[in-house]
Amino acid sequence: MKDKLVFTLLMLGLFCCSSSAIAADNTIELIKSVPTAGGVSYSTNLQILAGMTVISLLPAILLTMTAFPRILIVLALLRQALGTSSNPTNKILIGIALLLTLFVMYPVFSDIKQHAIDPYSENKITDTELVIRVEKPIRKFMMDQTRKKDIDLFLSMTDTKVDNKSEVPLPTLMIAYLTSELQTAFQIGFIIFIPFLVIDLIVASTLMGLGMMMVSPMIISVPVKLMLFVLIDGWSLVLSTLAKSFYF
Repeated sequence: MKDKLVFTLLMLGLFCCSSSAIAADNTIELIKSVPTAGGVSYSTNLQILAGMTVISLLPAILLTMTAFPRILIVLALLRQALGTSSNPTNKILIGIALLLTLFVMYPVFSDIKQHAIDPYSENKITDTELVIRVEKPIRKFMMDQTRKKDIDLFLSMTDTKVDNKSEVPLPTLMIAYLTSELQTAFQIGFIIFIPFLVIDLIVASTLMGLGMMMVSPMIISVPVKLMLFVLIDGWSLVLSTLAKSFYF
């Protein structure tokens, strides 16, 4: 269900972004007919085939090359720290993570549109140049968030030597980026957990001191944590902290 929701949202986004390009050239055909000596042969348009391939890879790209993993993990840890196991629901968390990902990576997407998609829709660059221009801002974003020690670790595992950051192979950068994102997400999650853990300890100690050992501490601590979270405007603090945790 999660994958279907993410895939549907990405399909809608891609359709909206590419509408101008499709309008600019309405001669693209899904299947071409080519006269031959023996009749007519049919071939699939390579642009359409490449586009369909990219669409099928969008969920993987979202999970491995964007801000989405860090944001979603932190939100899931926040929900666990609050003690509300099913609220907000997974769909709501994914929706928040998607929207915040678009917000955080707007400069990257804007750069791609300006220097890759727009020139390509005007037939100013080739397919190869399009791929290079799309990869450049995404690679820079990933490199800015990735710790050097993580890159060095995976380079050493593959016995690869590079002179500068631009020579780091994309698969190596992707796994190093994901490792750094997990590390950063857990660090932020740990900081979020501390105040809620203190509340749990205080409530448990108070109930034990009052001899109310049969009362579950969760019954008392969850409302207290929710009230505290609302009073300090917790959602704004968490989302703004997440957005500011990315470097450009």
